Amino acid sequence: MSEPALPRWRIALRYLNPRNWWWPTEWWRRAALVLLYVLVPLMAVDFFFPPPLTRFQEVSGVVMDRRGAVLRVFPVEDGKWRMRAHVEELDPDFVSALMAYEDKRFMSHGGVDFAALTRAAGSLAITGRIVSGGSTITMQTARLLEPRPRNIGAKLIEAFRAWQLERRYSKEEILELYLTLAPYGGNLEGVRAASWAYFGREPDNLSPDQIAMLIALPQSPEARRPDLHPKAAIVARERVLMRLADQGLFAKDLAAESADYPAPKRGNFPTVAWHASEEALRRAGDPDNIRTTLDLALQKEVEQLATRAAGPPREGVQVAILVVDIATREVRAAAGSSNRASAGGWIDLTNRPRSPGSTLKPFIYGMAFDDGVASPDTRIADAPRRFSSYRPDNFDRTFRGDVTVAQALQHSLNVPAVSALDAVGAQRFAAALSFAGADLSMPLTADEDAGLAIALGGAGMTVRDVALLYAALGDDGRALPLHWLKSETEKALAKPDKATQIMSTQSARQIVEILGSAPAPAGRMPALLTQEAPVVAFKTGTSYGFRDAWAAGTGNGSAVVVWIGRADSSPRPSVTGRDAALPVLFDVYDAITRITPRRSSGPPLREEIAGGHTPPSALARFERQNAPPQILFPPDGAEVWKDEEHTSFVLAAEGRGKLAWYVDGKALSRNVAGDAVWRPNDPGFYELFVVDDAGRSAKSRVRIMMPGS
Repeated sequence: MSEPALPRWRIALRYLNPRNWWWPTEWWRRAALVLLYVLVPLMAVDFFFPPPLTRFQEVSGVVMDRRGAVLRVFPVEDGKWRMRAHVEELDPDFVSALMAYEDKRFMSHGGVDFAALTRAAGSLAITGRIVSGGSTITMQTARLLEPRPRNIGAKLIEAFRAWQLERRYSKEEILELYLTLAPYGGNLEGVRAASWAYFGREPDNLSPDQIAMLIALPQSPEARRPDLHPKAAIVARERVLMRLADQGLFAKDLAAESADYPAPKRGNFPTVAWHASEEALRRAGDPDNIRTTLDLALQKEVEQLATRAAGPPREGVQVAILVVDIATREVRAAAGSSNRASAGGWIDLTNRPRSPGSTLKPFIYGMAFDDGVASPDTRIADAPRRFSSYRPDNFDRTFRGDVTVAQALQHSLNVPAVSALDAVGAQRFAAALSFAGADLSMPLTADEDAGLAIALGGAGMTVRDVALLYAALGDDGRALPLHWLKSETEKALAKPDKATQIMSTQSARQIVEILGSAPAPAGRMPALLTQEAPVVAFKTGTSYGFRDAWAAGTGNGSAVVVWIGRADSSPRPSVTGRDAALPVLFDVYDAITRITPRRSSGPPLREEIAGGHTPPSALARFERQNAPPQILFPPDGAEVWKDEEHTSFVLAAEGRGKLAWYVDGKALSRNVAGDAVWRPNDPGFYELFVVDDAGRSAKSRVRIMMPGS
């Protein structure tokens, strides 16, 4: 009787069973079974369940200055201090001593030291207690990555995890994992955090007793905490030193001497550049060793100046200071507030819009110079005048009659500045600042337009924006972004940032010369009469109601901005920028000169940049009707999108008489309403010109963008 036919799936299972395969020898068959039933599942578990590195990835942010000095350390979310370790930055003697004490065969074993495990098990069986541990540094690292109760099962898992770690990482990387996560008592994890807490420094050059303490603490971190159990810490340190001395790493007399050394006390982590460090942490992608552009020595000086200028905390006065290196646009020092104990001290006041007062007047006049409506020696009226419904007044409520533009700027006269802004155009001026990267915060009105009041601080601006503008003023009118990180500077060197020309080189130098010739603050000799004093072109500002006192300057290779006020904008009667902020500005420049000596050649003489004291006849007197037309749309430097819904654009400008428009030299037609209409056919760059009846013109260079271009 024949056997019944088997289903195909049963036949397939027979062929899949290695026992049914043909093998040349029994040894080969057994090896294949081990591979199939042991190694393949092991590799599958290894693939689908890799070592968890979450705790290693969640490290404290470490913010450094431009030379690598630590400014501030940020704890991780659970309040622990966990600074990532780098073997190449640690004391080599410490690394050698650690391996000699904890794991002699670390560099040779594959994660599990079976000789050490056998020895530990034998000692336990003979004495009934744990005499020596059998865990390797790799196994301890696995336990730190994935804490478990101490039992046999956990030990097996640690061994498996150790094997996984050895497969994936080099010995140096495993050491970094261990030295980042090793417990040192309380909320300290990792050798760097312990070194900063107990020694106040990086673990890059340690004494023998410090090395021994850092090795002893992870073995029993809570029982040996130097700040809570100093005697236990001293005994443990002596034991480690004695054992290392027996191995020939240190002299034996060091162990005896260390018994007389007191246990280290726990200190605080660095907290320099509180707000600037937060800005750096926000900008950086990786919290580990963030290298900023700050200078530690200058930062400390600036913070001390801010604290001294603010006075007693009960007054609630805050001071914000920003120092920018003009050549690189790197922020060298930044004080977001003077005292965190005062109201608003936790806020970074370099990044809060405040009324800039008169600090924007130099840029109004610079644009007026570019427009050809004024020069430094143009006569302008300082007399009561109404601009529609707006009637500005001078700070001292007196008028000086006819003055030169240079005098009007040096003495911060309001009516001439508003007249100049009226000629330049308030919207155009605001747009020019915005293109440069310094946005005005308009008041909450229906049309969101501060109008001519911008000249006197009628719109908000941050300390950072004012610093950007004054750095541009000191760089021939070229505006560039500020850099807070060294990586940003390196990126800009590889691919330079696109500069925006706020004003021409000639106009910028004229403004710098005017501001540099302004009367020096009380008690300070003019820079030209003092050998070491920096030549500074400065401008002060005081907002309406004495809420904000400003001083901004450029010179000696740096741009500096000082703001003083209260965080809640409450007034400080009679406190002006010249009285309160300007002395601090010059103190900051003195600090810059001491710490980073570098004298610039100073602003050019007026005869070199303006052709003498007599302006051209057309500019002898400031007249609004001399102003050229102003292009409102599209503004210079704009990128305009053209799609099916926007096949043509209506151009807009302000000017006297009938305005004629030209694109790349070709006249444009007008629609039935009389508006100039432009119908660009292709994407690319175009030059638009508008010309008034008197032949005065304005130019706008724009880029047309189309889908797919």
